[in-house]
Amino acid sequence: MADFIRVELTDLLRHKMRDPRVTASDVTISDVKVSRDLAYADIYVACNSVSDETSEEELLSVMQNAAGFFRSELAQRHSMRTTPELRFHVDRTEAEANRIEELLARVRRP
Repeated sequence: MADFIRVELTDLLRHKMRDPRVTASDVTISDVKVSRDLAYADIYVACNSVSDETSEEELLSVMQNAAGFFRSELAQRHSMRTTPELRFHVDRTEAEANRIEELLARVRRP
């Protein structure tokens, strides 16, 4: 179910999302975790243009406001009895990895 949601949300971002603040080239669905009872899906999004907390909050706000649209589209695309409630989170993995790389580079310099 997690893979299905990730693939379908990526498709929806590319072809049906009309909010100019979110473009498919900027936003990536990096991970989806679905609860055992399929009640919730935690969606982790990474965005190339997000660099500070204010931008992250705006991205989450836009994605959460579109959650109803995404959920109804997902419901039409599968035949399961229920569609999980979508909860969005910012994936900071890449930013943290870059920060760690910078710290390691400083330590390695003579």
